[in-house]
Amino acid sequence: MGLISGLILNAFGNGLCITADMGSGLWTAAAVNLNKWFAWNTGLILFAFGVINAITNQFLIKKFDGKRLVGQILYVLFFSYFVNIFTDLLNYVGVPNLPIVVRTILSCLGVVCFCVAISLYQRANIVMHPNDDTTNILRFFYLNGNSTKAQIIDFLPPIIIILIAAVGIHNVYSVNIGTLFSFIFNGILIASADKFIWPQLKHNFKTQTD
Repeated sequence: MGLISGLILNAFGNGLCITADMGSGLWTAAAVNLNKWFAWNTGLILFAFGVINAITNQFLIKKFDGKRLVGQILYVLFFSYFVNIFTDLLNYVGVPNLPIVVRTILSCLGVVCFCVAISLYQRANIVMHPNDDTTNILRFFYLNGNSTKAQIIDFLPPIIIILIAAVGIHNVYSVNIGTLFSFIFNGILIASADKFIWPQLKHNFKTQTD
């Protein structure tokens, strides 16, 4: 239940950020900018990002872990599918046409949603989004537990994609107040969710090395 509820809430939060267009997480922003540039489906782009991340993780752990790879690809398959569903639904109900103040609030709410989602599926620790796994691998395998450095390294690819897309479309989308909100409060929101949202769901450490 922690995995499934986290997956759906993660997709809803990202869909809300996309439709509100007042800022989102950097990987989602990179997908939105590629969508604006090439008219590729946003969910499909997020799926491609996830698969690339999942394969990258295999190289980072320096061994082939088939269970990890398949689990992460399945996660992004369902995640990207639900992002498309929620984005279409929120577009249909008119979120992009709401006043800018309301869209700003909704974008920040989307960040809160996907932070709670990360807390849920990380505690369940059955399978997680490969990007979250990338950050964990960088942090504990290469950077002596330094989460800040791991996050910065993980942010570099989407930032580069956004900058390249900006040259192509002469604009930047989905990077705004919501993005700054995400930068500042991501860690705080996840830690708070650990404490207050479904506190009975404890971190499943026993499978960390599986």
